[in-house]
Amino acid sequence: MGLMQKAVETYDKMSHLVGKEIEEKETLAPVGHIIAKPAILITIDSDGNFVSAEKVKKKISIPVTEASLGRASSTIAPHCLCDQICYVCKNGNKSDIPKNEKYIVQLEEWVNSKYTHPKIVAILKYVKNGTLKQNLLACRLLMLDDNGVIQNNKERICWSVLGLDSPGPVWTDSNLQKLFSDFYLSKISKKEKSLCMISGEEAVCTQQNLKGIFSLNGNAKIISANDKTNFTFRGRFLNDSEAFEIGYEQSQKGHNALKWLIANQGVIIGNRVFVCWNPDGLKVPQIHLPFFEPEIKPNEPSDYKRQLFETLQLCKNTLKPDKDVIVAAFDAATTGRLSVAYYSEFKSGDFLDRLEYWDETCCWFNRFGISSPYLSSIVKYAFGTQRGNAENAKVEIDERIEKQLMQRLIFCRLEKQIFPKDIMLALFNKSKNLQIYNKVNRANLLFAACAVIKKYHHDKFKEEWEMSLEKDKKDRSYQFGRLLAVLEKIESDVLRERGEERETSALRLQSVFVQRPAYAAKVIMDGLKTAYYPRLSAGRRAYYEAMIGEIFENLSQFCDDNYNKPLTETYLLGYYLQRNEMYKKKETKENTEVNDNE
Repeated sequence: MGLMQKAVETYDKMSHLVGKEIEEKETLAPVGHIIAKPAILITIDSDGNFVSAEKVKKKISIPVTEASLGRASSTIAPHCLCDQICYVCKNGNKSDIPKNEKYIVQLEEWVNSKYTHPKIVAILKYVKNGTLKQNLLACRLLMLDDNGVIQNNKERICWSVLGLDSPGPVWTDSNLQKLFSDFYLSKISKKEKSLCMISGEEAVCTQQNLKGIFSLNGNAKIISANDKTNFTFRGRFLNDSEAFEIGYEQSQKGHNALKWLIANQGVIIGNRVFVCWNPDGLKVPQIHLPFFEPEIKPNEPSDYKRQLFETLQLCKNTLKPDKDVIVAAFDAATTGRLSVAYYSEFKSGDFLDRLEYWDETCCWFNRFGISSPYLSSIVKYAFGTQRGNAENAKVEIDERIEKQLMQRLIFCRLEKQIFPKDIMLALFNKSKNLQIYNKVNRANLLFAACAVIKKYHHDKFKEEWEMSLEKDKKDRSYQFGRLLAVLEKIESDVLRERGEERETSALRLQSVFVQRPAYAAKVIMDGLKTAYYPRLSAGRRAYYEAMIGEIFENLSQFCDDNYNKPLTETYLLGYYLQRNEMYKKKETKENTEVNDNE
């Protein structure tokens, strides 16, 4: 109920955009219209004489009736103006004659009403003349078989009329669109009224609602109770109207608004679409993207928090805190049914605070500075697989898994729920085998995993984990992570000096290290002492030995607590920060040497 009410509210507030074409945007269809793609544009003059015909590819607004809105192939129900060749062509295939006759009768009814328009008069005159077939043949836009039967009779015809005060395409004429809406509403107003479950008022209701509000499933409907044979609603209701009843005008406004919103700002993941909007048309941050995403990302946590807060205030200045924000997700449950997978309403101030809170608690260093990982990146690296070993190989994920996990994360973000433990552990487990990923995916995985681990511990245990190295951190796993980073750095330094490109022993034994850290550390260190320590300068060897000694001193307090038991996910934070610290010092040293030599 709330969804359709907000959709209708949005339509009414966006009424100034109804029927208006905006480049690269879907048009908001008028009442009694749908957005569809015709194939052929026929131009005539004000007297109904043929001028030209050409192919068209753009989507336009076309008038429809209740019957034509949901017509099946076996049903004769013409659209009132722009329709298929089989309806418009007077001299078409013999089997299509009843379609053309009904098309003409319906158009005559409009022309003979007080809502008529000179363009409609001209179109009716042209159709009755019966020259459409020969005109399209002359323009090579009609395909016939050997028996002279039209092959492309499903292609839709649209119209343009010249020689009037407002010449041009019918779908750009707002006056004409309103006349049809008024004409059809007047026509159905004679029907019996009943209670509309959206407006709460007496209205002419409909059981024919718009299908295909998003492109992936053109036949799926949000509202439908037309199955009278399989007991879809029987047992609860006597007839389909008791199941759900909505006014025709309300249905048109609500469905057209949703189609417009999804087409212009919806995000499709798998076969599920997510849409977030403000009924007044104000810009709303995307729920699947980071709230704060500057071109130059800050490198200091304090700068990140400051810029995040400034972004929040800027958004609140544009999107006032008392404004409404609607979030919905749709999924094609079957070929004919569209389910509302998620729906929630927020005040914009609260909505923005929730987005900002996520970015504040779920952030880490990446290659370019501090930021919050994309939700899609979290999902992909947690449950995806790298295809191939090439340097440009991508991590791919099954769409069915992706859409379910994305919804869980969006829900978690919007509802301020504890970050899902299973997703955090999935990232942690993937990060035990970094050697199977290329450099880019390895960096992205570490970034996402650390950000998520930090957030999980904040949400679950109210712990604050710094994004700068804490050498005295009283956490066994954290200290072992530091140790692994140092051992990896020693070997990588020597390999780089020798011009060798291969994975270090520390990285190859990473999964063993997580399960049996004391054992794996001894194996790695024994190898380093034999093959790599002799290749280090005395100064560098002393530097690394002092660092290892410091870490073991911190670890000594955990000796009585099963020294060799498996590590928790926090080891990854210690590993990342220790490695980051060493590489930062190296870069600083190199920059200093360069400046001294200048």
